Amino acid sequence: MAPDRFDITDRSETMKAVVTTGHGGYDRLIYRDVPVPQPGPGEVLIRVLAAGINNTEINTRLGWYSTSVTTGTQAAAETTENGASVRSDGGWDKATPFPFIQGTDCCGQVVSTHDAGDAPLVGRRVLVRPCMRTQGFGSLDNIWMASDFDGAFAEFVKVPAAEVFPVDCGWTDAELATIPCAYGTAENMLHRAGLKAGETVLITGASGGVGSAAIQLARRRGARVVAVTSHDKIKAVQELGCDIVLDRTQDPIDALGESSVDLVVDNVAGDHFSRMPKLLQRGGRYVSSGAIGGPMVTFDMRDFYLKDLTFIGCTAWDAPVFPNLVAYIERGEIRPLLAGTFPLERIADAQREFMRKRHVGNFVLRP
Repeated sequence: MAPDRFDITDRSETMKAVVTTGHGGYDRLIYRDVPVPQPGPGEVLIRVLAAGINNTEINTRLGWYSTSVTTGTQAAAETTENGASVRSDGGWDKATPFPFIQGTDCCGQVVSTHDAGDAPLVGRRVLVRPCMRTQGFGSLDNIWMASDFDGAFAEFVKVPAAEVFPVDCGWTDAELATIPCAYGTAENMLHRAGLKAGETVLITGASGGVGSAAIQLARRRGARVVAVTSHDKIKAVQELGCDIVLDRTQDPIDALGESSVDLVVDNVAGDHFSRMPKLLQRGGRYVSSGAIGGPMVTFDMRDFYLKDLTFIGCTAWDAPVFPNLVAYIERGEIRPLLAGTFPLERIADAQREFMRKRHVGNFVLRP
């Protein structure tokens, strides 16, 4: 009789993990022993080699997705650390399953599978696709690792085998861990918006994980890239290959003129949102998957309908997105932007540094 599990390593019954115990400050991040997950039918067990840090983990801990929160991530973090609380509707589209393990980005090695058909994955270094279309790609329904179920801020994580992608490249584990959420989100936005060679795209928040990824992914499509960032990061962003880099204190209309871009990629929103529709040419597109500068915006509907604009919201990733990223990595068409690494137990220090926004790219935790 065939075994029901295929395993390459001996393990104890427990592992170290960071457990997020509820909405709140850094005190909600508890480093402790938890049971090692056991893969069920269709699942594999992965030893986590490196796990990236993203806005989404911080937003989930803060309860930022609650309708009661009207400020950006930074202001919400300051309010929460000062003792204020937010409502329990702070998850993506349902209550967050506290206590649970966060960690959306995972580079790891498959060490165990439940099903014989997945045994060839054992021993492979892989990335995990965190956005999972459980009803198939004909439906926009989706769940996310580390928002809807346990993620990669641990020594081991179990995931569906269908969401595991082997990667053959010379990158380090930490470099690979910068990819899934940030680059997947950026690739999905550009794919959904149909960015083409020769078009002009404006990218806000250009030094962050998603913004810096979008610059590279837009450049490989042959687009003309205009980036917006803080004054102290202009040089670093220019080195990513932008055609124009604007200081975020500048009025982009003064710098570029109205109706000057084909596509806006904006995960900042906030006070500057009202300028974005005016920048778009007739028939232009605006795409977003975040609002770290603040979710409440002022919007002149006349810009929208008189210019025949298209607005695109992105959470569910389309089918080609993650396979595309793996191909780009293996062909050397993109490069990682690793801002620094921290041991897993120093997650609070890593998130504090992340929130200072002095970096370009992504921070990574190592179990």
